[in-house]
Amino acid sequence: MMKVKDGDLDKLGLLFERYNRLLYSFFYKKTFQPEVSEDLVQSVFERMLKYRSTYSGSGAFTTWMFSIARNAHIDHYRKHKKHNEKEELDEERIVGSNPEFGEIDERTKRKRILELALARLEEDKKEVVILSRYEGLKYAEIAEIQGVTESAVKVRFFRAMKDLKGIAHTLSEEYSDE
Repeated sequence: MMKVKDGDLDKLGLLFERYNRLLYSFFYKKTFQPEVSEDLVQSVFERMLKYRSTYSGSGAFTTWMFSIARNAHIDHYRKHKKHNEKEELDEERIVGSNPEFGEIDERTKRKRILELALARLEEDKKEVVILSRYEGLKYAEIAEIQGVTESAVKVRFFRAMKDLKGIAHTLSEEYSDE
């Protein structure tokens, strides 16, 4: 990124190759919408180019990148949702309609229940879980991205995991009847 900052814009392609799947995964776990996730990845790289002068190189590149990603996600939903209403989750997209949910293997069923539970978490809790467990960031890095203290991130994570377990348990019971 330092080379991009210094004007070697061809290096942005290398960054794209290294990080586009990571960003797509982050956005997909937040939205469960492939097209939106792809658009947001593109938006992040456009912003990285536009705001390259703000990159200091003092911290982890991924922290800076996920800060941009978080802002791109917030801006996207501010622009596309009236009154910041939370989009209704399309459970069919996660649970799937074919084969019937009750007929899929147990491992796939647990994965889909976890995805659905994650989708139902409050946005700040969901983001902490995604960044910590899926993207492997440390609490200090997440704190920097979210603009809160490390202690606040730990509390959010603890509460998110508690909520996630409760939601997953409820969903397991709901879908075990099918």
